[in-house]
Amino acid sequence: MCLDVRQTCQCGKHSIQFHLKDNVMLPEVVSGLYCPDCPGDSAFDPRTMLMDNGWVIVYDMLLARMIAAQKLQMAADEVSPVFLFDSGFATWQEMYPGERDEIKGEREKIITLLKNDQKKYLEAMQRWNIERIEKLREAGWRKVQQA
Repeated sequence: MCLDVRQTCQCGKHSIQFHLKDNVMLPEVVSGLYCPDCPGDSAFDPRTMLMDNGWVIVYDMLLARMIAAQKLQMAADEVSPVFLFDSGFATWQEMYPGERDEIKGEREKIITLLKNDQKKYLEAMQRWNIERIEKLREAGWRKVQQA
């Protein structure tokens, strides 16, 4: 069963969906979220936080390490915010927060080609996806860098 894990950023503007690979981690492992517009009340702590292009995810590292030790047989020092995010155990559901909404219009334009010319549709979809991934890579989104 796949859980719908969401976290609202501190300023309340965004509700972001997270992916927990194989449901190993509990939703409570993601203990906080700051969007680029959230006020920065506390200093960034790489021991409990991960920054991705202006977004900050706060992890409950005590819980994450306990779960990793139990379910993954990992030593505590092997479990970090970078590990949780990059391995997919607690990461964005999408490539970046809000991706689905941002690309909706672009995809709909390309999908209209499907009715008229399937070959043009396939070519346009492939070109669009390659260009989009390159833009995301240039923008510095972490999940795209790993792909």
